[in-house]
Amino acid sequence: MKDVALWQEADWITAISVVVLAVFLAIGAKVAVQKEPEFAGHPKGLYMLFFAEMWERFSYYGMRALLIFYLTKHWLFSDGKANLIYGAYTSLVYITPVLGGYLADRYLGQRKAVLFGGLLLAAGHTLMAVEGVGGQNDPTINVFWAALAFIIVGSGFLKANISVMVGQLYKLTDVRRDGAYTIFYMGINLGAAIGTILVGYLGETIGWGYGFGLAGIGMLAGLVVFVLGKKALNGAGEAPRPLSKGLEYGLYAIGFGAVAVIWALVQYQSVIQSLLVVSGIGLLGYVLYETFKLDKEPRERMFAILFLISLNPLFWGLFEQAGGSMSLFTDRYVDRGGVPASIFQSINPIYIIILAPLFAGLWQWLGREGKEPSAPAKFGLALAQMGLANLVLVWGAQAFGIAAMTPVIFVFLYYLLATTGELCLSPVGLSAMNRLAPSYLASLIMGAWFYMTAVGNFVAGKIGEATGGHGGEMSKEKLLEIYEMFGWISIGAAVVVLLLSRVVKGWMHLDTLEDRVEAKAE
Repeated sequence: MKDVALWQEADWITAISVVVLAVFLAIGAKVAVQKEPEFAGHPKGLYMLFFAEMWERFSYYGMRALLIFYLTKHWLFSDGKANLIYGAYTSLVYITPVLGGYLADRYLGQRKAVLFGGLLLAAGHTLMAVEGVGGQNDPTINVFWAALAFIIVGSGFLKANISVMVGQLYKLTDVRRDGAYTIFYMGINLGAAIGTILVGYLGETIGWGYGFGLAGIGMLAGLVVFVLGKKALNGAGEAPRPLSKGLEYGLYAIGFGAVAVIWALVQYQSVIQSLLVVSGIGLLGYVLYETFKLDKEPRERMFAILFLISLNPLFWGLFEQAGGSMSLFTDRYVDRGGVPASIFQSINPIYIIILAPLFAGLWQWLGREGKEPSAPAKFGLALAQMGLANLVLVWGAQAFGIAAMTPVIFVFLYYLLATTGELCLSPVGLSAMNRLAPSYLASLIMGAWFYMTAVGNFVAGKIGEATGGHGGEMSKEKLLEIYEMFGWISIGAAVVVLLLSRVVKGWMHLDTLEDRVEAKAE
């Protein structure tokens, strides 16, 4: 009887999923066919990118909600190892945009890069549905590694480039830019919330393959919206110069070659750590080389970019515990009333959907009053809130006793503070990268932003591994000890950033930003 009930639940979830897909595809199509160049005060292209990114995030975050449990419960990795694999995977998801951004900037254009990346992502999410029998001795685990590789490379071609395309819809001095990125960020989190709930529920209660399969369908929906909305982009994201078929197919071949490399790389996390160090030094060297070729003001804007980017590893190293050690903590040590642990990862995107319009309105109101915090000050506030999120969880768990189940309210408080911190950093950072970077380095700088986010994700894996202690199995005491230490570190860093924020704001030279076509420095 239990199996029958589960299948009935699966039918309901499938029906809900189909309705959600149909509704959002219909909305996207309606906006696309309207003749007016704008919709609700923004270019129609913004909404096309909104829907495409929403479905890509549906698939990514739906898969992410299940990954740590899939690693520990199906493939039978220890907690420490599973956290490290999770961190390595998510770090590669954010490092590959450096390659994807470079190829799009120089040759392919952002639109074709996004389309190719979406196809790779759809293949990867489809492969994730191949379960095998489980355990590390099951040869099917090689299909799992291949699925991760397709998703990683696909994200590299899609993620940075679709964010750049948002900026290309607006002039540099257009006051709607920050609002546009906030709307875009809401699309990301709408997809993340729906994907986490539907994919997470199906995967944990019915079967892994059903959850991952639904994630693949979501990615295909994103591709459909992106193709239908081409005209609404008004030429944004096209190749910088005519592209021969031979070169174009050669670039796609590089993408498939990268999948093979990543398939091997993702299985050896220590190699990824070395790669991050070496490639990070190389990327920094190249950016500095380009920076010192610029005149004073654009050069100082690049210094501001580097300062902001350097804060990513600490923030995301703590924030990304959500998909690793925090999920395991919620599964084992929180009184969650029988709700599948993966669904709690939807709290963050739901908070963002609620709070993002409030933050966008708050920044605009403060801007009119001449009191809006600068981008570096907002980053300092983000670090302070992320540190406080850690400390609130620790204090709450300790107050009710280590041996007792932690009340679920502290999970909600943790995600609330982490979310308000994210809203002070992520959309602000995306806008600052696109606004401050020279036009010929736009995608590379966006890729560098995601690169340092990649470092943060790998740091998250190392922190998660540390919560497992020497035996690899997480204990409540060890997790709280690690969380408390990094909570205070984050608050200390926030104080330093706030003290330096006035200097960094001066480097940004916002008063002299102009809408212009910038020539590459010779």
